[in-house]
Amino acid sequence: MGVAHAPGAFVAHTGTDAYGPGKVIGVDGEHRRVRFVYFVATIRASDLRTASDDETAQVRKWLRRKQERYGGRW
Repeated sequence: MGVAHAPGAFVAHTGTDAYGPGKVIGVDGEHRRVRFVYFVATIRASDLRTASDDETAQVRKWLRRKQERYGGRW
C-alpha cells in the first residue's frame, strides 16, 4: 500500500483555497509538508485532496518560474 499524497504529489486543501494548490515535499506520519503556491505548511493528509489538472498546471508553472529566477530544486 502506497503513502497517500507521497512526496512529489500535487495536492490542494480540502477546506480552503487560501493556500493555493501545492506539491508535497515531505511526509511525517499523518502529516504532509506541502509547498503551496502561497505558503509552505504542514497539513494532515486527510485535509488534502489530489489537485485538479488545472491546479497541477498552475503549480508546475509557478515552480518553473521560481526555478528560472532562483535556480535549484523547487
